Amino acid sequence: MTSDKSLETPATACDASYADKPPPPFGHQLLEYFSFDPGYVNLNNGSYGSMPIPVSEACKAIADEVEANPDKFIRLTYEAPWIRCRERIANLIGADVGECVLVPNATLGVNTVLRNIDWKEGDFIIKTTVTYPSVDKTARFIADTYPYITLETVNISLPCTLDKIFRTFEAGFRKIQSTPEYIALTEQGERPKIVVIVDALSSEPGLLMPWERVVEFCKSHENVWTVIDAAHAVGQIVGINLSKTQPDFFVSNCHKWLYAKRGCAVLYVPLRNQHLIKTTLPTSVYYISPKDYAKDPTLPKPPNFVGQFEWTGTHDPVPYLSIGPALDFREWLGGEVTINGYCRDLAIRGGKRLAEILKTEEMDKTPNRELTLNMVNVKLPLPETPKKAVKIAIDMFFKKKLLLEWNTFAPASYHHDGWWVRCSAQIWNDLSDFEYLGRAYKALSVQVVEHIIDEKGEFREGYTA
Repeated sequence: MTSDKSLETPATACDASYADKPPPPFGHQLLEYFSFDPGYVNLNNGSYGSMPIPVSEACKAIADEVEANPDKFIRLTYEAPWIRCRERIANLIGADVGECVLVPNATLGVNTVLRNIDWKEGDFIIKTTVTYPSVDKTARFIADTYPYITLETVNISLPCTLDKIFRTFEAGFRKIQSTPEYIALTEQGERPKIVVIVDALSSEPGLLMPWERVVEFCKSHENVWTVIDAAHAVGQIVGINLSKTQPDFFVSNCHKWLYAKRGCAVLYVPLRNQHLIKTTLPTSVYYISPKDYAKDPTLPKPPNFVGQFEWTGTHDPVPYLSIGPALDFREWLGGEVTINGYCRDLAIRGGKRLAEILKTEEMDKTPNRELTLNMVNVKLPLPETPKKAVKIAIDMFFKKKLLLEWNTFAPASYHHDGWWVRCSAQIWNDLSDFEYLGRAYKALSVQVVEHIIDEKGEFREGYTA
């Protein structure tokens, strides 16, 4: 491919005609910039994100350009705007562009890292009880594939504080170091790897994690690698500086909180670790075998990290190129501090109001709401339901009723001893949305107790899903 910028056309940039006027106040007045169904109360940005109409229009223009001449765009035009998008997202997270590549989603990014690691006997993986399910399953797959490694789970007991979460992780780490297997291998001069998977923000419940503190701790220990599942971080955490924090691996979705098109994520691998990423998933045409390099030393030196991710097979380039228009729209709104200041304030006020309506409690009880950014978690007025079949039935009941009858959604999930709803505050929301959701969940919780479960959390006699 070529990087000749003269080949770019206007369609590769955002048509920012909206920028000729000032943005409206945050809240319902911004709904006109999104394509939601009339009356839909969306408090679930955290799951899939939502594209603003100006970004969607820019994507359509790019897609039209691709279809007008696929060969020209893919073979000649694509590389330059792809590089620019990587430059802009790298700048946002405080990294060098040569350390950042684009992948479809955070799950694939984590898979790319874990499946490239050279696992050896005695190695460990640490995850937590709030690790995202697909990442949890990936870690389990690695442990199943390499039965000579150990998978450890750190129990994050909620509610809690950032310090308590860190101390719990530290205790789990020390436990590994004290195992006879770890001690024996270390004494033999074969210190095992410990690969630590940590969320920047957990998904459900939606809580900020002490990921930077964990990274700092791990850097003080030999042969310990950090994999930061930051799926919710970009567009929600202000001031990320990976050059300063220096995790070993970091991946964040851009289609959730940044307003890019699904699916799009940034994978950060610092230069010091790029030799560990031997192949993309799937393997790119630009993969260079060490045997090939031995035959032709003029080839790019392995690992050819950025080059491999440029083209991993035929895919839709539009989501990656939507990063630029998304960032343009966010700058028009006032930038990261302004956007997230509104969303966090609304999340805190909305969580308090929701708890009042449901007559329950918020998960984050810390004085300054240190675990809360733009997602808030509130308990539902339901008894404990320990059995999996009961949980599945209640979950499906909520999904169908909320989406088909109430025209709203925020996911409910079970943690420890109860049901919690996670609400995502966004620029199109205001406090009345939380009040509406509260009325919905209050009514539906009554129906669950009357028709699905008894006071012990068991299925009522005669109930059929």
